[in-house]
Amino acid sequence: MSSVNLVSNVALSDTDSGTQTSTRCEPTVAAAFDEVYTTGNWFASRSSDVGQTWAFVDPFTSLTPAAGGFCCDQVALHQMGRNLWFWTLQYVASGGTNVFRVALSTNGKPESWTYWDWAPGTFKADWNGTAWFDYPDVAATNNHLYITYNVFNSNPQSFLASVVMRFKLDDMIAKGNLVPQYYIVEDHGSLRLTQGATTDMYFASHNAQNPIRVYHWGDGDADVMTWNDITPATWNGATPYTSLGPGNAEWLGRVDPRITGAWTTGNQAGFFWTANSDANRPQPYVKALVVNTTDWSIVSEPDIWHTDFAWAYPAACPNANGVVGISLFRGGGATHPVHTVGFLDSGTWVMASTAASTDGPANGFWGDYVSCQVHDPEQTDWVASGYTLQGGTDRQAIEPRYVRFNVGP
Repeated sequence: MSSVNLVSNVALSDTDSGTQTSTRCEPTVAAAFDEVYTTGNWFASRSSDVGQTWAFVDPFTSLTPAAGGFCCDQVALHQMGRNLWFWTLQYVASGGTNVFRVALSTNGKPESWTYWDWAPGTFKADWNGTAWFDYPDVAATNNHLYITYNVFNSNPQSFLASVVMRFKLDDMIAKGNLVPQYYIVEDHGSLRLTQGATTDMYFASHNAQNPIRVYHWGDGDADVMTWNDITPATWNGATPYTSLGPGNAEWLGRVDPRITGAWTTGNQAGFFWTANSDANRPQPYVKALVVNTTDWSIVSEPDIWHTDFAWAYPAACPNANGVVGISLFRGGGATHPVHTVGFLDSGTWVMASTAASTDGPANGFWGDYVSCQVHDPEQTDWVASGYTLQGGTDRQAIEPRYVRFNVGP
């Protein structure tokens, strides 16, 4: 069986992150040629020498402030077909609402950004000044940039809907006025987009139980969104989750069953989320569902589980050969959270640890997400974000990590 080859496994220093890390680090990363760009709560960092050295980028000050100022969630993305860099940022609510910003670089490097801001009221008049965006996801096809957000009522705070939108890449490159196409989804939240999409975008959600609702939105200008409900094997999405590590340190106090990993290649789309323990699996684990997008049949359910520790927070992406790579965490039992990467080899997950935490989080919280993308131009390689706690339990001990890996012998 093949093994995981770690091409790069780099820990970012306090200088690299500006000491602006959070225990809910939520890092993402993108890489193309010599350039690497990584984000997290509340930092960004850039390398122009394949991850050997880094320069801190302050998301609070690098771009013109908006709304109540920069908040937290960010996503870095590189679109290979046109060599475009995207940086999405979420801002603090002001006057009952906030904005998200999508920034674009067209010179082949994550710099010299052109950006646009969007408020919830753009998508529904009733949300003007009364609602705010949270929890982004970003992916690209050949012709569009897709973004999803949850929308929450400001007072009282409550979930309202999810929005899935897309912007034409040609219009973005022209750097003029953008007119999004969008759908408001009121009965499902936290829509997760598939990485690896080309001419068709798939995304999915569920309501903490079966069925899984899989959406399809073709890449043509006139294509419309459709959906199918798929029912995998029974799983448990009830909260709270728990998996105690050394000294009874909890790390899954924040985890929930939202879909956090999604990919598509050929006529298949896959979705990954953290399921709670049940009678057959004594630890929380990664539930997986792979569907045939031609007839919507279930292809496989390659879950990731272990009797002695938990698996959680999966992110996924296919490489140029259609092999699915994954970035996630394991922990509990004998270990504090361990960042792990791997790939699916003929139905079997092949894994490698990148770093182990020395401690568990003081408040029991981890998450909410990491990222996995394909490297450009070595499209058989993946790049993944991760983090661990080193020498403490608070945010100052968070150590973000950039990992590049491929299928080894």
